[in-house]
Amino acid sequence: MWALRINGDIPQTLARSTPDPYSATFVSRARPHLGRADSNIMIERRRYVGRGMREDLVVRNFGEEPAYCGVEFRFGADFADLFAVKEGRVSSETDEQVEHLDGSIVFRHKNGTHRRSLRVSFSESAVLDGPIARWEVIIASKGTWTLCQQFSCGIDGAEIEPRWLCGQPVGRAKPAERMAAWRRNVPILDTDHDGLRSVVARSAEDLGALRIFDPDYPERTVVAAGAPWFMTLFGRDSLISAWMALIVDPELALGTLQTLARFQGTDVRPYNEEEPGRILHEMRFGEASSLSLGGGTTYYGTADATPLFVMLLGELRRWGLAREAVDELLPHADRALEWIEKFGDRDGDGYVEYQRTSDRGLRNQGWKDSMDAVRFADGRLADAPIALAEVQGYTYGAYLARAFFAAEHGDTALSTELRGRAAELKANFNRDFWLEDRGWLAMGLDRDKKPIDALTSNMGHCLWTGILDADKADQVARKLVGPDLFSGWGVRTLAASMVGYNPISYHCGSVWPHDNAIVAAGLMRYGYVREAQRVVMAVIDAAVAQSGRLPELYSGLERMELPLVVSYPTSCSPQAWAAASPLLMLRTLLRLDPWVPRGKVWLHPALPEQIHHLHVGRIPLAGARVSVTVDGDSVSVEGLPDDLELVDAPRHPLTGS
Repeated sequence: MWALRINGDIPQTLARSTPDPYSATFVSRARPHLGRADSNIMIERRRYVGRGMREDLVVRNFGEEPAYCGVEFRFGADFADLFAVKEGRVSSETDEQVEHLDGSIVFRHKNGTHRRSLRVSFSESAVLDGPIARWEVIIASKGTWTLCQQFSCGIDGAEIEPRWLCGQPVGRAKPAERMAAWRRNVPILDTDHDGLRSVVARSAEDLGALRIFDPDYPERTVVAAGAPWFMTLFGRDSLISAWMALIVDPELALGTLQTLARFQGTDVRPYNEEEPGRILHEMRFGEASSLSLGGGTTYYGTADATPLFVMLLGELRRWGLAREAVDELLPHADRALEWIEKFGDRDGDGYVEYQRTSDRGLRNQGWKDSMDAVRFADGRLADAPIALAEVQGYTYGAYLARAFFAAEHGDTALSTELRGRAAELKANFNRDFWLEDRGWLAMGLDRDKKPIDALTSNMGHCLWTGILDADKADQVARKLVGPDLFSGWGVRTLAASMVGYNPISYHCGSVWPHDNAIVAAGLMRYGYVREAQRVVMAVIDAAVAQSGRLPELYSGLERMELPLVVSYPTSCSPQAWAAASPLLMLRTLLRLDPWVPRGKVWLHPALPEQIHHLHVGRIPLAGARVSVTVDGDSVSVEGLPDDLELVDAPRHPLTGS
């Protein structure tokens, strides 16, 4: 709780804004005196969040004579765990201890071995009464009174210094400097489609806000999964977000890979599902999970982060960034492939499966990780171990990525071996996952190797990775944009005809922007241009309908029946891979596919009919900044390094040759 009263009353709210991801401004006025319509007292509250919080209070008197103001803040702290807040389990009964120390109000909390504290300090001396701070001031006519409040958190007896300190200029704080640098370097977008322009701008801003920095390696930037619930490093989420953001900042991918490599599994530990070579699923802060980027515990229960790690490393090489730094990560890629062979493929059938090692772990360990997400068409839940379709696609991509590295280094034997593994996996996959009588891919195979036959969006990921045979792509493309899966606002996670479909569920009929961005990229890869454009524009429309920002997910309700976007109640907003989705969609529309080690850049824009002009400037590529301008059928490129050949054609969907 944090309540302000002016002269005994709660002020009337006038306006609010969030000018930066780390700050907010609130404007209000004191309640008018009895019998009057207007008030002479205006209040500004400027709040800054980072390793604690700071708020600058400015009280202004517009009156013709001095004004008395009684200012009172009442504070409260329940130290609730983040997920208790998310799930509405916060108890109103707390054992908070309040004390006064050197003019500050200090709250203390103990839960088992965990000790937490919050200190609220003030720039002006206050009269303190338990959790209440009071000031009585006379503000001159046309004058102001200011107060700075600083909130400092303590963990196990150690107090953390906030990034925003009272008495220091706001613009010199680290978050402000980092956001300013990010804004200076992100690509410039100009287009005649207002929706695309605003959505991409919002996405770039949100992605910059979600960056976090390893305290032991502050030069490494990674992206947190989402605010407010997942402001920490995730394996799958951070890897996919970084892939999508390559068109904005390849350094984000490098920092993500380096940080995940640092925490790559080394031992077999069933309690947190760590295994040698495995890439972590998540790192959490708080009493429930107690960890930080500087160390602590992690949870490794995911089937897809490990192959995605190798895939992203290969894609980073294609963009031509920091060859030595990328090469240093190759041993980690090899350990990841060893995990795939030894631990991921649990029964030696060539597929990566998952099954949790205790009841504390996630029952489902793909990106659709809620308990009811993996089901048959008749609604039955699948039993583990489960081999998901998209995970096999990621594994296929990982084999090919590592084969490219081997070929570059002249290791023909290893390259041939890895390409052979990829070819075998692809052949078996198209045999075992394809449902000939349905015309779509199974979501996965259950413990009995029975195809999980629900119609889902997962098969779009198989287009993205290229594991699907070309002769099956047409049926898959038609299903993805057909009325069963496509809502008008995007592709649903589960088709409306399936038992268990619920358009306002987490994974059983909702629409996820990142899922749609991958689906659109897969459709474009196989040459289904109109279908890809349809998906892209549906998601852009959904973003415009939500003030330009894409949340983690929204409902799969049919657009023709209900022409508004219905939100999901606890959706993260902003969320990393939702924020990054328009960036991948932008790349998809450009059909931009660099392969710097081969000296080629494929570029063959395919803009929807709603977009006639598109300019993207400052695209980071091979150490240069490249600009692409599309006007109708005319395409011009500036800044491309001389040693790169521009190929005016889409890259071949399957071979990349």
